[in-house]
Amino acid sequence: MAIEYVSALILPGLLVLLFTRVTYNRLIALALTVGLIAASVYKGYTNTFPLIVVDAFSLTAGFWLAAKMKTRVFKRT
Repeated sequence: MAIEYVSALILPGLLVLLFTRVTYNRLIALALTVGLIAASVYKGYTNTFPLIVVDAFSLTAGFWLAAKMKTRVFKRT
């Protein structure tokens, strides 16, 4: 049970960062990650409301970090 919450806290944020690096667009990265989470909810892997809230928090943190990462990369060049 605890591993689900730790995974929900870390993985969606990392997925947003990964997809941002691959697609160069943080909105598309967010949409892809939300789609993956929606598929897991539909399949029954995410079965409680608090787990969905933790996923949403991680998505928000990943989106914020992707914005910070994107501005930092553009400032160097």
